[in-house]
Amino acid sequence: MRKVLGILFGLMVLGALAGAAGLGVMYLHFSRGLPDYQQLADYQPPVMTRVYAGDGRLLSEYAIEKRVFVPIKAMPRRVIDAFLAVEDKNFYQHSGVDPLAILRAATTNLANFGSDRRPIGASTITQQVAKNFLLTNEVSLARKVKEMILAYRIEQAIPKDRILELYLNEIYLGFGSYGVAAAALNYFNKSLDQLTVPEAAFLAALPKAPNNYNPVRRPEQAKARRDLVIGRMIEDGYLTQAEGRQAQIAPLEVRERGKSDVSRADYFAEEVRRQLVQRYGEGALYKGGLVVRTTLDPRLQSIADDALRQGLVAYDRRHGWRGPIAKLQTVQGDWAKALKALEIPKGIGHWQLAAVLETFDAAATVGLADGRRGTIPMGEMSWARRTIEKQKLGPPVRRPGDVLAVADVVAVELAQADRDNKPYPANTYALRQLPKVGGAVVALDPHTGRVLAMSGGYDYELTEFNRATQAMRQMGSAFKPFVYLPALENGFTPASIILDAPFVIDQGPGLPKWKPANYTHRFYGPSTMRLGIEKSRNLMTVRLAQAVGMEKVVKTAHDFGIVDQMPEILSMALGAAETSLLKLTTAYAMLVNGGKRITPTLIDRVQDRHGKTVFRHDKRECPGCGEAPADEPLAVPTLPDTRDTVIDAATAYQAVAMLQGVVERGTATRLRELNRPLAGKTGTTNDSTDGWFIGFTPDLAVGVYVGFDAPATLGQQEQGASVAVPIFKTMMEQALKEAPSIPFRIPPGVRLVRVNAETGIPARPGDRDVIMEAFKPGTEPVPGREAVVLDGGQPLAAGMLPTGGRSGGATPGLY
Repeated sequence: MRKVLGILFGLMVLGALAGAAGLGVMYLHFSRGLPDYQQLADYQPPVMTRVYAGDGRLLSEYAIEKRVFVPIKAMPRRVIDAFLAVEDKNFYQHSGVDPLAILRAATTNLANFGSDRRPIGASTITQQVAKNFLLTNEVSLARKVKEMILAYRIEQAIPKDRILELYLNEIYLGFGSYGVAAAALNYFNKSLDQLTVPEAAFLAALPKAPNNYNPVRRPEQAKARRDLVIGRMIEDGYLTQAEGRQAQIAPLEVRERGKSDVSRADYFAEEVRRQLVQRYGEGALYKGGLVVRTTLDPRLQSIADDALRQGLVAYDRRHGWRGPIAKLQTVQGDWAKALKALEIPKGIGHWQLAAVLETFDAAATVGLADGRRGTIPMGEMSWARRTIEKQKLGPPVRRPGDVLAVADVVAVELAQADRDNKPYPANTYALRQLPKVGGAVVALDPHTGRVLAMSGGYDYELTEFNRATQAMRQMGSAFKPFVYLPALENGFTPASIILDAPFVIDQGPGLPKWKPANYTHRFYGPSTMRLGIEKSRNLMTVRLAQAVGMEKVVKTAHDFGIVDQMPEILSMALGAAETSLLKLTTAYAMLVNGGKRITPTLIDRVQDRHGKTVFRHDKRECPGCGEAPADEPLAVPTLPDTRDTVIDAATAYQAVAMLQGVVERGTATRLRELNRPLAGKTGTTNDSTDGWFIGFTPDLAVGVYVGFDAPATLGQQEQGASVAVPIFKTMMEQALKEAPSIPFRIPPGVRLVRVNAETGIPARPGDRDVIMEAFKPGTEPVPGREAVVLDGGQPLAAGMLPTGGRSGGATPGLY
């Protein structure tokens, strides 16, 4: 017997040795070529970049994997407890592999063999980290062995808290969420510290199979899994029985992010994205976890979007009907099904598609995709005259059949009242059409350059082309203030007299003579500089540019950031050079801020994933900020003005005062209805191709541009005053509704003199058209000493000049 026992013992020893040797060989075999686990100590998971509006609301997110990294020390205990309870209860006790969990899983799986129950696993959190970060998802014994080896090695090299931090920030939890912080936002619209116990338990229920526990598609399975996690938390002592029961009773409710939490500014956000890529690269944008604070004012942005859309639609209606969107084969039978099958055009917004079912003498009957019927009265389609070449119109609409035909598919909008504000019956609709013309609006703070709103087109869905920054267009008369500026810097005053008379230049052999003309094709004789800019006189502007010298005009355009390299030719004085709306609006802003240089910016500050500021637009230092004792109030710091001077403040104010006259007496008089201190300048290019208005109050500069993406005429009667000014007016009416009325600030050294607005001479008793004109000391007008600038800047006695007539010829830049 003893001999038998000895043999058995020997066999057991040999078996153990053989097993140990086998394990050793297997360990050595699978250890070869394993990934470097040491990299996990310094691993930085890809984190999404989040862009915020000026009021703190989310504007956009950029990521390959939507993840918000949260350090383990900042994670709420209830979240950690929930994951440990269901994923790895012995996490802080084992060394990477949990033998008890393996034994428990093996026993349970053997007991369930042959049943429909899913086998349970025994992977620890460390094993999952090894698999997710270093291995593949291959299902094989070899991968499992490698996973165990790596888990053991990771535990020897990396602290437990770091392993748990990597796990909780890396795992995919469904709804496009990587990591627990992103999941908390996507499922519950909450930050981690706001999660309740039931919500934390639900997130912990997801790692095994997020799609199986989708709370929208499978609410019962999702709640059952959540309640199981809560049960585990009770078993492990994280919750009392009473707390657990209360948590299990709670309903499982998904909360999407509300519209009030997210700002909408598609063109603005895309411009920010482009700048971030240019500055930091795509890797940093989509994986670097940047936090970007922008300058966007959501209220102003909404106003700008609405004003631009209204203005473009109004222009489009003036130029007629281009026809239906589509046509159904028939309206007999199920027309609603056929209508619903059509693809909804991009940019249609809150409008609806409708099929024309019948037309009558005074209305048309239409059907909507949901089967409802409605009516388009004649008054809501009378604008729809047929559009023909060069924005001209066909004959007036006399009956609905002139516009619509049965089976036409058109865009409609619910109409409330007619032009006399008389309410319409229910289900009355107005005919609508997506505008073909493009446009843009920019609003910025003239003192800092912060872009508060940017709308680059009618709808971002139609095109991503941003007409505020990417469209380079001729300026027309919107450039004229920058011809007048060097004149004011070189001895001229707003009351200086300039000849408005024919102007001819010989361009050389074989070339026609250049004969610029006023918009009205008339000339007006001697006129003040103020009148020249208020009425946008081309002949006066060209003569002034010649007198001052185009080299000074070119330098001014460069100094104000309008055009970097402008040819020194006279046609440039009439706005023949190209620039963007943002650049030109920034230049005007530098007039109203007293001649100080500003750089337009959409970004206030950028922080990296660790909170370190890597970019700040305002680079001024703030000595002493935050250094006051805790028991003393912090005084408001005085920050230095580090802006460079572009032009003398007195000169800038003279330009502002003249541009205020454009609103009071010139080409933008419709803005007087706002009853606010406003200034600005219209601009229209040759053949009415582009329409501009750039204007400002003392604390807000706004630019508007309207034109086709493929340059074409806006129409013979269209100009900046008709296409851009109404958009500016609509925007300012809303933007300034609650703001106080502030007059333009007058810098020291400027002398205000009562003069006749038309002649510029000192006002006499009884004069009616009297204004306060701005002069620099020593330049005030003296009666009888006015001069007129002729070719080359030579003065000529006023009595020798013509006083009226007509001018002709093409003009490179019209007003």
